[in-house]
Amino acid sequence: MRTWFITGAGRGFGALIVEEALSRGDNVVATTRDPSELIARYADQPRLLALPLDVTDEQQAHAAAAEAVRRFGRIDVLVNNAGYGLLSAVEEASADEIVNQYRTNVFGVLAVTRAVLPHMRRQRSGHVMNISSIGGYSAYQGWGVYGSTKFAIEGITEAMAMELKPLGIHATVVEPGFFRTDFLDERSLHRSANVIEDYDETVGAMRRLATDVNHAQPGNPAMLARALMVLADAEHPPVRLPLGSDTVARIEAKNRFVTEELAQWRELALSTDF
Repeated sequence: MRTWFITGAGRGFGALIVEEALSRGDNVVATTRDPSELIARYADQPRLLALPLDVTDEQQAHAAAAEAVRRFGRIDVLVNNAGYGLLSAVEEASADEIVNQYRTNVFGVLAVTRAVLPHMRRQRSGHVMNISSIGGYSAYQGWGVYGSTKFAIEGITEAMAMELKPLGIHATVVEPGFFRTDFLDERSLHRSANVIEDYDETVGAMRRLATDVNHAQPGNPAMLARALMVLADAEHPPVRLPLGSDTVARIEAKNRFVTEELAQWRELALSTDF
């Protein structure tokens, strides 16, 4: 039996991961800004602890982690799932929109991770799963600011994997493609208030696409939740786990592009050493 600590557990991926972990007989600490719906839904479930957590509040994160350990004795898997999207050209995004995006998607992940890791270090075991995006591996027009937060999560997770390995703790960054969740709904996706006409061909096209494909994405969210159970069971988990055929195709295309561009500019790249 494992104990899971899941952020953003009220809906989307988070809610499905909660259900999947409970179905296996695991303990789950489900956190969200307002856990009242979770409390009502799982009122008769002793293996679920629903707690309020705004991931941008580091003190609240420490309190939630401590309460989880008091209730279940340990935290085995941390799933940093809370976050939201910002659809905007880089120039269109306001300072407030950018700061708020980083506050949740990056600083929130760091706050919760710092709160949970002392408990994992004491037990010399654990697995940190950071939910990124294919946009954290390969950029898309209209997702520059959002993608940059996920690029940050990729780098943080890579470093953590190295730092934590000697302590018996794993770190994996999970890279979903386009999954059929409510990510493109207004509750999860913010669109910049400022719209610049010059970007209509690129970012405007992405805005229209986001509207058209909402709830028609290729990825099955239930299968993602099941994939995380396989990841939790892995004796030697990967540092990166791409999920979705669109993600795999995009990674392969990005890798080909980087290889080809490196070959083209290799001579200049090597010329700068002493």
